[in-house]
Amino acid sequence: ELHVGTFNRKKPDQVGTFEDVIEKLPYLKKLGINCIELLPVAEFAGGISWGYNPAHPFAIEQDYGGPDGFAKLVKEAHKQGIAVIMDVVYNHFGPSDIALWQFDGWSENDKGGIYFYNDYRSETPWGDTRPDYGRTEVRKYIADNAIFWIEQYRCDGLRMDATSYIRFEGGGLGIDTEINEGNILMRDINMQIQSKYPHVLTIAEDLKGDDKVTDDADYGGLGYGSQWDMNFVHPVREVLTMINDSDRDLQQIVNALTYSYSGDAFRRIVYTESHDEVANGKARVPEEIQPGDAESPFAKKRAILGIVLTLTAPGIPMLFQGQEFIEDEYFQDTEALDWGKLDKLKGIKKLSTDLIALRTGKAERTNGLRGQQIEIVHFNQDTKILAYVRSTDGDDNEPVLVVLNFGNKPFEEYGIGVAQDAEWKLRFNSTWKGYDEDFSELAVEGMEKVEEPTDEKPFTGQITIPAYAALIYTK
Repeated sequence: ELHVGTFNRKKPDQVGTFEDVIEKLPYLKKLGINCIELLPVAEFAGGISWGYNPAHPFAIEQDYGGPDGFAKLVKEAHKQGIAVIMDVVYNHFGPSDIALWQFDGWSENDKGGIYFYNDYRSETPWGDTRPDYGRTEVRKYIADNAIFWIEQYRCDGLRMDATSYIRFEGGGLGIDTEINEGNILMRDINMQIQSKYPHVLTIAEDLKGDDKVTDDADYGGLGYGSQWDMNFVHPVREVLTMINDSDRDLQQIVNALTYSYSGDAFRRIVYTESHDEVANGKARVPEEIQPGDAESPFAKKRAILGIVLTLTAPGIPMLFQGQEFIEDEYFQDTEALDWGKLDKLKGIKKLSTDLIALRTGKAERTNGLRGQQIEIVHFNQDTKILAYVRSTDGDDNEPVLVVLNFGNKPFEEYGIGVAQDAEWKLRFNSTWKGYDEDFSELAVEGMEKVEEPTDEKPFTGQITIPAYAALIYTK
């Protein structure tokens, strides 16, 4: 996920542009990124914004480079094999400089007129600017906008902002009244896209943990392809940022790893950082772990545990701009991403590159990381060691073993239960000193298999696991 205005901003008094993002596409390609999700680029008031205040839904922000600049970005991204997902805002417009406000001069209660609700249903946290989904013409206008990004600009997906405020008057907080016509709008958009453009992914930012969002429309669902997962980001961040190791509850991690929507692991987006999670009073994960000292070994190693969880959990993994080199500044639309941090922490970027290669299949024998299955094979609240195996159902199964230490105590000859035919080879060690000089002095090599039962398995795999380490093995 990236914000055009800050991702590669060159000067403090100038916003970043589509051309600036294009400049960084080779970097993203080398990192292993295969999809970028842009914060909204529809024309908004002023030149500096997150983009969630759309004034002209069919126009492209001129300060970013306008329609030609955006079309070029999509084209150049596709040349690099990178898909583009567009963030769209249909739960409200504005709240300022709205092109549709009192469009033909008519309104009631001094509200928005024909494109908006003119009673209490207009109320949102972003002003009295909720579109009137009950009007067929308004639903058609919004559906046309969704198709516009796909047909006119060849976007590969849409991320719809705050969908709970399209389907509930109060966003689904507490006892709330459902907006059925909002459900109709979203269902119609998803069905139309699936019919005409089945390769396009639609994503809901609903954050209510509701299967209905991703259930098929034929079964009463809204038909989104995937949704941002609150059941991953919140418990994982809580465990990572806990001050005392003894308070870390591994069951929260297990629950986060094994959750799914609509019977499909890929109906969820898993992440530990997003524009919302690193702003509005919250900071980047390493800064939350150790405020004021985000480059400490503790902060770096535990933040990396979050990246490993994201990239090895069942689901669609998402990173936020700069997370791959442990950016610690909280997100502001007035502050550029600190690329100087990359120069300082190139080893961490190398770590992220290696990890992404495992996840995407660039590294061989890792197909299990792209499967539906997860088995928790070791769980110890006392040692804070957790291990799981990712696998697929098919004949091309290549299982992957992930071992995580959520404590500051290292272990040698630590036992993990393994099957008789298991021969595990170490492929990744997050605390390797080649990634960072602050990391472990412990020599981590392979796994020695001993004929002794552990974890209800016939053999024990003995490993060395440093403090706050993540180890990944393949067969």
